Amino acid sequence: MANCYLAQEASRKSGKYVVDGNKQAWLDLFAEDAIVQDPVGVSPLDPAGLGHHGKKAIEAFWDMAMPKRIASFEIRESHPAGDSCANVVTLSNRLPDGTEIKTDCVAVYTANDAGKITSLRAYWDFSTLAEQLQKMSGG
Repeated sequence: MANCYLAQEASRKSGKYVVDGNKQAWLDLFAEDAIVQDPVGVSPLDPAGLGHHGKKAIEAFWDMAMPKRIASFEIRESHPAGDSCANVVTLSNRLPDGTEIKTDCVAVYTANDAGKITSLRAYWDFSTLAEQLQKMSGG
């Protein structure tokens, strides 16, 4: 199977495990030396903008950044090519009061020959999410 299809399958599993809250299954998708950039660039989730390198750092990213109430991870479009798969995704988070906020992004997954994710790069604007949260809190 071409790596792009391995990346596509891993991306689908990634979304499922995120919604299920299955941290260990999600971590098992990654190669030992993988990198996660979610979002790509400087943000409160990655102040240096260099990404989270290696499984220990990726696990720490999950613990810090993964909301406890992911309502859905909808892959609206999926484009496999080369060793990667680019997905157009809408992620819905459920806040403690039941309100849902949506984040649209493009998530690019790269996989090795074993089907392990070597890179996850999610393109979305953290400031847009922060603005949604601020509006909901009345600020």
